[in-house]
Amino acid sequence: MLVTDNALAARRAAAGSFWPDATLLDHLARAVAATPDRIAVVANRSEAGETRRISYRELDAMASAVAGSLAARGVGPGDVVSFQLPNWWEFTVLHLACLKLGAVSNPLMVIFRERELAFMLGLAESKVLVVPASFRGFDYPAMAAAVRDRLPKLAHVFVAGGTGEAALDRLLEGAPAAPAAPLSPDAVIQLLYTSGTTGEPKGVMHTSNTMLSNLGPFAQRLGLDGDAVIHMPSPMAHQLGFMYGLVLPVMLGATAVLQDVFVAGEMARQIIGEGATFTMGATPFLNDLTEFVAASGQATPTLRIFVSAGAPIPRALVTRARTTLGAAIISAWGMSENGAVTTTRPDDPEEKTTSTDGLALPGMEVRVLDADGRPVAAGAEGSLQVRGCSNFAGYLRRPELDPKDPDGWFDTGDLARMDEAGYIRIAGRSKDIIIRGGENIPVVEVEGLLFRHPAVAAVAIVGYPDERLGERACAFVVLREGQSLTFEAMVAYLADQKMARQYIPERLEIVADLPRTPSGKIQKFRLRETTRGR
Repeated sequence: MLVTDNALAARRAAAGSFWPDATLLDHLARAVAATPDRIAVVANRSEAGETRRISYRELDAMASAVAGSLAARGVGPGDVVSFQLPNWWEFTVLHLACLKLGAVSNPLMVIFRERELAFMLGLAESKVLVVPASFRGFDYPAMAAAVRDRLPKLAHVFVAGGTGEAALDRLLEGAPAAPAAPLSPDAVIQLLYTSGTTGEPKGVMHTSNTMLSNLGPFAQRLGLDGDAVIHMPSPMAHQLGFMYGLVLPVMLGATAVLQDVFVAGEMARQIIGEGATFTMGATPFLNDLTEFVAASGQATPTLRIFVSAGAPIPRALVTRARTTLGAAIISAWGMSENGAVTTTRPDDPEEKTTSTDGLALPGMEVRVLDADGRPVAAGAEGSLQVRGCSNFAGYLRRPELDPKDPDGWFDTGDLARMDEAGYIRIAGRSKDIIIRGGENIPVVEVEGLLFRHPAVAAVAIVGYPDERLGERACAFVVLREGQSLTFEAMVAYLADQKMARQYIPERLEIVADLPRTPSGKIQKFRLRETTRGR
C-alpha cells in the first residue's frame, strides 16, 4: 500500500520538515549497533506467571527469522498480516517482521469476536492471521476456524502458544529473509480499525512518516530518551498502546515493559520491579493505580510521568494522582488517525493539567470553528480540527469517509474550547461515539443489532458519566406492543450476535417513546439529560 503521488505531495507540504523520512528499522539498527544487550522488551504473561526478557540483539534476530518464514510462505510487500494478540512479545516481533518484509501490520483487539473479526479481515484482505491459543479463557483458534471459510484471501493462521505446524514459534526457526528493497517511509505500515458513525469500523492507514513524526516531538516534550523504561498496560492493538508501547521504545532504544492483563496491583509491581519511569493509559488506569498505591502504601518512586489520554481526566483525580504517585500527570488528546495531538507539559501549572487537554505538539495545528467555519473566540465552544505531520494517510477502501478539506484540516468530530495560550479542552462529541475507558463504542452498529430484536420497536444508545471509565452506555428502548425485554435478555441477545462484551450497553431503560425533533431525528441530548437525573 502506498499513498498516491498527489496525496503524498499535499501531505509532505503540510508536514514541512517534521517528516523524518526514516523508518523504525533505522532506529532498530541503531539500537542493535549501540546497545545490543540492552533489554528491549520485558513481556509478562499473567496467566502463565511468566516473564520474558528480550535484548535488542535478540529482538532483531527474532524479527528477521519471522520475516524469513513469512516470506517463504508467500508474504511480501503490501500484504496484510493481522494479529489479534494481548501485550505479548510476539506482538512486537511481528510488527518488526512486517517492516522487514514491507508488509502491513494490522493489530486487532482481543475483545473482537466473529462478527468484528470477519468484517475486518475481509476488508483488509488479510493474508495472515495470528491469534493466541487461549487468553482469558477464550478459544481463539476455534473462532479463527469459524470465520476462515468466509475469507478466501486468508492463507495462513498461526497460533501464539500453539503446537504443530500452526505454532507461531515455528516461524522463529526460519532463515532471515533475503535483503529486500529499503522500506519507503511513505509506504503504509499499519492498518488499525477505529469505530465511527457509519455503522462499520474504518481502517486507518499510517506510514512511517506519519507515525514517527508524532513520536519525535512527543518524546522531546516529555524528556524521554534511551534510558526510559516505558510501562504499557494499554492494549497494543489500540493506537495508544501501539505507538507509545511498541514503536516509541524502539525509536528511543529504550526498554518496554508489557502488561497483558490490567490489574492495578500488578501494574504497581511491574513499575516497581522494573524501575519504570513512564506509563500511559486511559483514565481508569490512572484512577486504579492511584487508588491501589494509596491503599497499599506501595510507592512507585521511579515513575516520573503518567500520560492519561482517551478521555478528559477529572480534576480531582489529577490532584490525587500527582500527590499519591509523585509523578507528573500529563493530560493528552488524540485519535487513531493522528496519535497524540495535544499534551500538557511536565512543568505546566496544575491548572493547565486539571482543566485542559494540552497544547498542540510541534508539527501539528489545532483550530476551533463555529457552525459557519469561522474561528471562535478564545474560550468559546466549537468544532475541533487538526492539521499537520501525523495526520493519517486515509481510510482503507473508504476515501469518501476521509474528513480532510483541501488544505489538510481534519475534522475530528469533537467539540472543544481553546484558551488564549492555545490549550484545548474537549467539551463533547458531535459524532455519535461513546468512549468507555478509552475505547470507542460503535453506537450505530450496536443500535442496529438491538433494533433487530423482535421485541424492539425503536432504540437509541447514549453515554452517561462514570467516574472510573469516563462513560458507560445506556440503551433506551421502545418495545413493540405486547413484548417485554429485560436487561439480562438484552445482554444475552447481543452476546449471541457475537458482539464484543465491551460494546454491550450497561443500562437498559424501557420508555414509551423517544424524544424527537419535528423532522423525526432522535434528540439524544435529552436522553443524556435523563441518564444524569437517575
